[in-house]
Amino acid sequence: MKQTLPFETTLEVYNRCLCFGMHRAARTLARRFDAAFAPLGISHGQYSLMMSLNRPEPPRLGETAAFLAMDRTTLTANLKPLERLGYVEIVPDKEDKRSRRLVLTEAGRKLLAAAVPIWRKTHDEVDGYLSGAPSALRGQLMEVAAGY
Repeated sequence: MKQTLPFETTLEVYNRCLCFGMHRAARTLARRFDAAFAPLGISHGQYSLMMSLNRPEPPRLGETAAFLAMDRTTLTANLKPLERLGYVEIVPDKEDKRSRRLVLTEAGRKLLAAAVPIWRKTHDEVDGYLSGAPSALRGQLMEVAAGY
């Protein structure tokens, strides 16, 4: 079969595409943090989800989905294992029974407290690989994410 798209185009996309590069970097970072959190029995995604619930007032499901840039169905699916493990409770909102609040349990708070030193150590290692100012890069990424 004759190739209709030149290989040079593939190289251009590989070398220029921010989306491709970000996905590749995200998968690499995810594996690194998953390995770091493995002794606690959680993934980086579960850590991030639980950390997003660590607030003075339990957030609503919709607020959390928006904050994590997830749809509600995906968030609900990701909450189920955490709920089964006793780290999160999904309760009706006292003011609006149609809405649900996501409550980090005492067990969830203890797990997060144990995970933070692991997160800090792993993050320090990752920051060491970044040239320039890691905080500037994070700020730029947050600006891109907020723009969509």
